[in-house]
Amino acid sequence: MGIKRPNHYAYSLSIGEGAVNIKRMSHRKITRIKDIAEKAGTSKGTVDRVLHNRGRVAEEVKERVLKIIKELEYEPNLVARTLKSQKTYNFAALIPADSYDPYWSSPKDGVSKAGKELRPYGVQINFYKFNPHDVNSFIQRAKEVTKDQPEGILIAPVFHKEGLPFFEKWKAEGIPFVLINTQIEDVSPLSYIGQDSYRSGYLAGKLVSYGLSENSRSVLLAHINEDIPNSVHLQDKELGFTTFFKEDHLGAPHQVIRTEINASGSTELYAHMDRLLEQNPDIGAIYVTNSKAYELADYLVERKRTSIKLIGYDLLEKNIRHMKMDVIQFLINQNPHGQGYWGIQQLSNHLIFKKKIQPIRFLPLDIITKENLDYYLDPM
Repeated sequence: MGIKRPNHYAYSLSIGEGAVNIKRMSHRKITRIKDIAEKAGTSKGTVDRVLHNRGRVAEEVKERVLKIIKELEYEPNLVARTLKSQKTYNFAALIPADSYDPYWSSPKDGVSKAGKELRPYGVQINFYKFNPHDVNSFIQRAKEVTKDQPEGILIAPVFHKEGLPFFEKWKAEGIPFVLINTQIEDVSPLSYIGQDSYRSGYLAGKLVSYGLSENSRSVLLAHINEDIPNSVHLQDKELGFTTFFKEDHLGAPHQVIRTEINASGSTELYAHMDRLLEQNPDIGAIYVTNSKAYELADYLVERKRTSIKLIGYDLLEKNIRHMKMDVIQFLINQNPHGQGYWGIQQLSNHLIFKKKIQPIRFLPLDIITKENLDYYLDPM
């Protein structure tokens, strides 16, 4: 005999993204301001003043109204209020231009997706794109953001030191900002959206360790075209990676060789790697700390060294191609699309819907292999 379901259900209809969604929900009487006023023995105007903390209300009356609000579980219709207000919220997205690094195409798309969804609530997003290899480009664009006085800011703080004065200025001016991709402590953002970089590096160490041959006594950690002293998240990845091998999980010591490759093209990169592998012929695996694993994959294919394991980050087209060819064994997905999307959502939840915001939102450390790759190729 099946379970009999009560039939006192109401249905709500919502329209979004070109689809109509009908949701069944439990029927419950909606509490109105009028109901609160009647039970408190006061006027609707007084209840409104208590709700919005404006005007003068006797303390005894205020306490009585607040108690009844809690008893009746009153929830103001923030969405309706927002649509009615017709207020415009200008958000600034201060991120690297994807013309310099294709990684940033995905966060940009995530920001745009969130902006499209929030447009009915008055959200407008302006992009301020900078060259991630030129600190002066970042400073100039950050100055433009500050001058334009947006209601909220989403920023990828790839230049740590140069970003600090802007964080202080925005805090002083009461402008909330959300960090993506790089977590920086002690700057009091509204929220950080991204991965735990230390754990990401530690996970990479574990992935590198799988299947190392007995002759592979060294592993390579490679930073490619990055300003490491000014990149906190890459420093944290390196610390996590080296910590894994210091803990000696493999029963025998493995040397971690660290290199920074600052090359303007493949000729310089290939020469750098030729020298390094000649000096360290026992390297069995390479960990690339950013999304540029494809550059070393090109090298390994060209030099016919594809027996060396290669691990990197992100579902860039070139990385995907090399993974399908078994040149890249693992990719750790940093969900850059989600970083942009949820960063804008956090600003909206705080400024428009008045929700409590989590100061840190760590995204999952997704491990991508050739076998599960297809499941990750459709963005959220």
